[in-house]
Amino acid sequence: MRKGLLVWRPFEELERIRREFDRFMEEFFKEEPVERLFAPALDVYETDTEVVVKAELPGVKKEDVEVLVRDNNLIIRGEKKEEREEKTETVHRVERVYGKFERVIGLPTDVKLEGIKAEYKDGVLEIRFPKEKTSREKKIEIT
Repeated sequence: MRKGLLVWRPFEELERIRREFDRFMEEFFKEEPVERLFAPALDVYETDTEVVVKAELPGVKKEDVEVLVRDNNLIIRGEKKEEREEKTETVHRVERVYGKFERVIGLPTDVKLEGIKAEYKDGVLEIRFPKEKTSREKKIEIT
């Protein structure tokens, strides 16, 4: 037998690679507690006469939501409270997020503070802002 030559065993090598890959995947996808924040998803669009914001607030009561407008920014804040109805000893998975939230959105155009309408239905908050009619355009005479 010659010195320095190794016998290649392809199936043993494949098994070693599979074990290393499995170990890598276990480490990569290890479930560790991660703090997640609740932030409502938003749609913002405008028509000729108004700006409309829709916010998804599933599981949030209307009484737990506050809406403000400050410096042409919309502020939506509130709290999604955790439900504790079932008395179980074993919890297998918790993916829903609870806690206080706040979203601040710059409105795309100037809006009037009078005539704003907000409606909350089926977990969706819809806010309609009338657009400000003042124009920021001015023709400048050239001399």
